[in-house]
Amino acid sequence: MTDAPHLSNDRPEGEAPKADWADRMEQAVLDAAVERAPGLGWNGRMVRAACDANGLSLGDEELLFPNGARDLAALLSRRHDDRALASLAEIDPKFLKIRERIARAVSARMEAGAADLEATRRCAVFLALPVNADLGLKLAWETADDLWNWAGDTATDWNHYSKRAILSGILIPALTMRWFDGRDAAEVFVARRIENVMAFEKWKAGKDFDAPLRKVADALSRMRYGAKVE
Repeated sequence: MTDAPHLSNDRPEGEAPKADWADRMEQAVLDAAVERAPGLGWNGRMVRAACDANGLSLGDEELLFPNGARDLAALLSRRHDDRALASLAEIDPKFLKIRERIARAVSARMEAGAADLEATRRCAVFLALPVNADLGLKLAWETADDLWNWAGDTATDWNHYSKRAILSGILIPALTMRWFDGRDAAEVFVARRIENVMAFEKWKAGKDFDAPLRKVADALSRMRYGAKVE
């Protein structure tokens, strides 16, 4: 394996440490993968070609990417997340309604991936395979978490998870539509889905879904302490 350069701890105060060799090499291989995926697909052959382009042996490849194309798919998704958040940094979400925040966030994420469109398409096909469904869901959840955090969500109860689950359910088809059907179709889909979710939340706000649980808990309490259950 190529030796990592020695990184001295002696540096001017306030200067950020140099990136670790493995981190830098992962990104370099990802760059090469993005270039080669349109012709090779998102697979082991592409991983080998991208590693070879950076002078990495099979041993280096196994060390850096033990899960092969899955590892590079995760790196690509996280790069696109970072790219989306960088563009969203120019927007103050406090001045937007929640639906506008989510629409902006999803749009930014779609365009972040579209910058590598051909490679992103190949990666999307790879993640759509049944054997990779778990990774696709995990990455969608990560993206949803990043976007909700940008939007200012501070929920720590079950709402924290339900919001991310709902947004993941929007992101997966929205991103797929953006890659294969274009921006306009994806934006229309996102707008409709957000409208559906907001309508459901408005309807739900007028319902007391906890009432049945309270009745059950009250009945169990009465039975436990010997009180008559009406």
